Amino acid sequence: MGTSPYSIRLDDDLRKSLEEEAEIEDRPPAQLAVRAIRSMLEAKAAKRGAIDSALKEADQGKFISAEAVNAWIDSWDTEGELPAPKADIPRDRA
Repeated sequence: MGTSPYSIRLDDDLRKSLEEEAEIEDRPPAQLAVRAIRSMLEAKAAKRGAIDSALKEADQGKFISAEAVNAWIDSWDTEGELPAPKADIPRDRA
């Protein structure tokens, strides 16, 4: 895969922060910018995938109650951490 130049405008504070971080990491600022852009795009793609998956499950009538989700979240970082909840609301109640 090749590369091509791409020009962007940064405000002075952002440019300064990027250059400072690049100096700390002993990397070119452009390399950090590429990593940041790649990371952002991967996160957005993962979020879209999760949303698409949830919509497909909803279309199939698979719903999880707020109570089950809240219990799961409340268990995070405890010794009794629960697994991710599964659908617990029948289609006719959704």
